[in-house]
Amino acid sequence: MKKWLIPVGIIIALIAIIAFWSIGIKNTALQHSQAVNKEWGNVQTAYQRRNDLIGNLVNTVKGAADFEKGTLTAVIEARAKATSVTIDPSNVTPEQLAAFNQAQSGVSSSLSRLLVSVEQYPTLKTNENFLKLQDELASTENQILTARTRFNESVQTYNGYVLKIPNNWFLSEYKEKPYFEASTGADKPVEVKF
Repeated sequence: MKKWLIPVGIIIALIAIIAFWSIGIKNTALQHSQAVNKEWGNVQTAYQRRNDLIGNLVNTVKGAADFEKGTLTAVIEARAKATSVTIDPSNVTPEQLAAFNQAQSGVSSSLSRLLVSVEQYPTLKTNENFLKLQDELASTENQILTARTRFNESVQTYNGYVLKIPNNWFLSEYKEKPYFEASTGADKPVEVKF
């Protein structure tokens, strides 16, 4: 009777070891997935800060009575479009990231035109509120870069974990997540016209 207890005990021990091992793999994948979600939240927070600053910048620029209305309208419309694109980080797709990136590129482009146009208005360039907002926007752009970089690092860690063998045997519900990529044409130099 004791002879069959040893093999059964070994089998039960092996099953328990495999079960705890797979639970550990799934828990670690969950932690990495949550880290990606957190970093995506940081990206969105940085973009939200930029959108908030743009509203203040536009109101400050509106104070210059003869400022170009078309440029202001383009900034306002781009900002509205950018805030309408939302992404669920747990189900993010490359297409969603591309749409988000395209909307944010529209904001960057119209904002650049606004800041270049300002060069023609010396009173606005010396306005203390405008200069402070311009510095805040530059700082925010750096924060956006940092947030996107950290998001991509988090995605790299997550993807590396869920795609490697043997983890992928236990993690079929965890899919590869896309990286935040540069806008189309970002590799070409920007042409600035005065």
